[in-house]
Amino acid sequence: MKCVLFSTLFATAAAFSSVSAPAAAAQLSSLKSFEGEIGSQPPIGFWDPLGLLDDADQERFDRLRYVEVKHGRIAMLAIVGQLTTRAGIHLGGDIDYSGTSFSSIGEGFSAFNDIPQAGLLQLIAFVGFLEVAVMKNIEGE
Repeated sequence: MKCVLFSTLFATAAAFSSVSAPAAAAQLSSLKSFEGEIGSQPPIGFWDPLGLLDDADQERFDRLRYVEVKHGRIAMLAIVGQLTTRAGIHLGGDIDYSGTSFSSIGEGFSAFNDIPQAGLLQLIAFVGFLEVAVMKNIEGE
């Protein structure tokens, strides 16, 4: 955790210290087309520290915005699931035919060691199905 915090602070400091004035002006001029979007607030305005939208059109911006919202919702659901299992709430019954109960499965990443391999493959297939067939960005709906 300390390593992640340190690298985040270092990257933030490097971003502000290594940018010269002409380079910053050039980056800001290429992002002016997205200044009116939701989330662009003074005094920073539109902020793209990784340069994902350098020379991007509105379609790419909309796609990245959609993906950001979708992944944010997935992260919120993951936290709800984590809090639910930490509170001791589990599904009733067994996860497989050999008698492994849902309540015997660990919390967090340790659950991957407790879930049978066939169950993990089913989870991965289901998430892949949701990504490909269900969670689509359909215009006008």
